[in-house]
Amino acid sequence: MAVAQVVRSEWTKVRSVASTVWTLSVALVVTVALGVLISWLTRREFGNMPARDRLTFDPTFISFAGMSLGQLAMIVFGVLVVSNEYSTGMIRTSLAAVPQRGVFYGSKLAVATAPAFAVALVTAFASFFLGQAMLGPHRTSLGEEGVLRAVVGGALYMTLIAVFSMGVAAMLRSPMLSLGVLMPLFFLLSPILGTVEATKKVGQYLPDQAGARVMQVVTIDDDVPYGPWGGFGIMALWCLVVLAGGYLLLKRRDA
Repeated sequence: MAVAQVVRSEWTKVRSVASTVWTLSVALVVTVALGVLISWLTRREFGNMPARDRLTFDPTFISFAGMSLGQLAMIVFGVLVVSNEYSTGMIRTSLAAVPQRGVFYGSKLAVATAPAFAVALVTAFASFFLGQAMLGPHRTSLGEEGVLRAVVGGALYMTLIAVFSMGVAAMLRSPMLSLGVLMPLFFLLSPILGTVEATKKVGQYLPDQAGARVMQVVTIDDDVPYGPWGGFGIMALWCLVVLAGGYLLLKRRDA
């Protein structure tokens, strides 16, 4: 089967499953709404902040506050778009129709990543502009140094969250098992490791903590040994590892 036909087939699967469309919509709405709310609250409380917090205030990063919750929807999207066929048993039919597993896997990833990036890009810019509007006199602009990089980086961060989830789902095949690994990783293990002094040096190399650096414009003096794009590179490397793992297991296992 030609690659173009496989891509069209995978695109039909993605857009015909209501849950995948809804999760992307939720990612956009939740991220923007929460970012606007937190930006508005920050403006109201700015005068009560300690002097050090005002000096290191990052208006760009504040407008992305909703991503902490919005990434939950991107995780669900990444898991569902890959594992849905396993849970329904349709994977057997798909692999029978496309025996070249590399073509099948690559087409599925490409077709799922494209809408994830499109939604993430709209989400990042909407979060930024609406968040800055809420911040009023404390706002920044795209023309300021590092701001455009941070906004585009926010879109890339959300996209890689979905891609990472796809790789995990390809390895585990079960949506419940995949979510059972990803949710604790991002919402329990990572925050704990990043907060506890003894484990901070480990936590800073986890995909979400490293990737989030690309969204920061104002960085507080710390001992993190990488910059914005260095952190993004670490996150991208995590994605490559899990995607490679998913491909190897797809080649070796029966459907």
